[in-house]
Amino acid sequence: MEIFLHNTLTDKKETFKPLVPGHVSMYNCGPTVYNFAHIGNLRSFILADTLRRMFEYNGLKVKQVMNITDVGHLVTDADEGEDKMEKGAKREGKSVKEIAQFYTDAFFDDLKKLNFLTSETTYPKATDHIPEQIELIKKLEAKGFTYQTSDGVYFDTAKFPQYGKLGNIDIKGLREGARIDVNTEKRNPTDFALWKFFQGEGKHEQEWESPWGKGYPGWHIECSAMSMKYLGETFDVHTGGIDHIPVHHNNEIAQSEGATSKPYAHYWLHGAFVNIEGGKMAKSGENFLRLQTLIDNGVEPLAYRLWLLGAHYSTPMNYSDDAMTGAENSYQKLKHKFLELGTTEGEVDEDLQQTFLNAINDDLDTPKALALFYQVLNDAELSNEDKRSTLLDFDRVLELNLSSLTKVEIPQKIQNLVEEREIARSKDNFNLADGLRSEISELGFRVEDTPDGPKISKK
Repeated sequence: MEIFLHNTLTDKKETFKPLVPGHVSMYNCGPTVYNFAHIGNLRSFILADTLRRMFEYNGLKVKQVMNITDVGHLVTDADEGEDKMEKGAKREGKSVKEIAQFYTDAFFDDLKKLNFLTSETTYPKATDHIPEQIELIKKLEAKGFTYQTSDGVYFDTAKFPQYGKLGNIDIKGLREGARIDVNTEKRNPTDFALWKFFQGEGKHEQEWESPWGKGYPGWHIECSAMSMKYLGETFDVHTGGIDHIPVHHNNEIAQSEGATSKPYAHYWLHGAFVNIEGGKMAKSGENFLRLQTLIDNGVEPLAYRLWLLGAHYSTPMNYSDDAMTGAENSYQKLKHKFLELGTTEGEVDEDLQQTFLNAINDDLDTPKALALFYQVLNDAELSNEDKRSTLLDFDRVLELNLSSLTKVEIPQKIQNLVEEREIARSKDNFNLADGLRSEISELGFRVEDTPDGPKISKK
C-alpha cells in the first residue's frame, strides 16, 4: 500500500519511500522548556504522533526522536537577545535546571493527557549532547563554513549555495531587507550562531568549555547533532511547525549537509498554526492557552485532539470558545454512541478498513478518515459487534481512547435530578432546569439533551 506525503522540500505530494524497507526514521522538533507548551505547539506534536500511528498502521517500524531544548534558544531566530531558558529562570526566580525539569515534566503530562505514543521514542536533551554539538561545529570549521566574531562562531550561509531551499525562501530579498544594525560583524544577515559567547552582566548559568572559548551552543545545532546521532546522517522524515521553515529548518539543512555532504532529511512535513483572534498563538503574547486552560473550561484533552483531526494538518485553524464547546459536545456524543455498541467484538470490515487506509495514506487526510469514522458509527447495515471492531481498528491512528471506555454506573441521586429536570423542561420552567443542570455538573456529571431523551455521562 502506497503512502503519499506533501514534502515541503519539493512542495509536491510524493510517494513515501523509506531508506530502509519496512522502517521509518523520524525526527520531530520538540519543546523549548522555559514555559508550558500552548495548544498551538501541541498541534505540531499531535501531527508527529498521528504520523507515527499512520506508519505503524501500515506495518512499518518507526524510530522516533523528539528533542527537548533546554539551552541555546534565544528570544529571536536571528540570534539576538537572551537565552529563553535564562530568561525563564529569572522570571520565576529559579535556576535554569529547575525550570527545565519543571516544564519538561509538564510537557510529558500534556502528552499523557493527549494519549501520545511515548514508548520507544527517544527524547534527547540539548544539554546532554554538548560534545556532539561541538564535534559538529568542528567539522563545519574544518570545511570552511564558519567564522568567529566577538560574540560567537557563525555559519556563513553564503558558503552553502542551496541555503533557503526548504520552502523556496527568497534569500536575496531576505538579505536585502534585513536589519544590518543588530550585529555588524555578521557577513550576511542570514548567518546564524553555532556557538555563543556570553555577552552581558552577571554570569550565564549554562556554559561549557569549547575550542573557541567558554560559551553555549546556538539553538539550531542541537537538532542536527542529536538527529544524526540517533537516526544517522540521512533519515526519512522531519516534522515541525510552519514557523520553523524560513530559519530554523533551513539552518538545520545547511549545517547538516555542509558537514556531511549528504542529504539530511528526505521528507519534511509542517503543521499549520492554531490562530486566535486573527493571529498565531504565541508564548510571548496574551493569547497563550495551555491544555490545562481547556480542561479548566470543561473540555477534555481528547476533545481537543478530535477538533484538530477535523482539519488537515496543513490548514490553519481558528480557536474560539464556541469551537471548543462544539468539540467537547461532539466527543461526548461520540463516546455515548460507541458505548451503545456494547462490549462484544466482531470482525473488522475489510472494505471500510481499506477506505480508511486510503484516507490516512493520502498525506494524512484525517478529515476524510474522521468522516468515515462517523459514517461507520451511524451505519444501520453493520452489526454493533462489527462496528465496534472496525472503529477500534481506526482508533489505532486517531487515538480517541475508545478501547478504554466503559459504561459508568449513574448514581440514583443523579438519575433523580435528571428526571426532575425533564419535568421542569416539560413545564417550560427553564430557570429550574438550568439550576438542576448546574447541580448535576457540580456532582461530576453532565447531561446532554438529545431527540431520544437526556444522555448522562461522568465528567
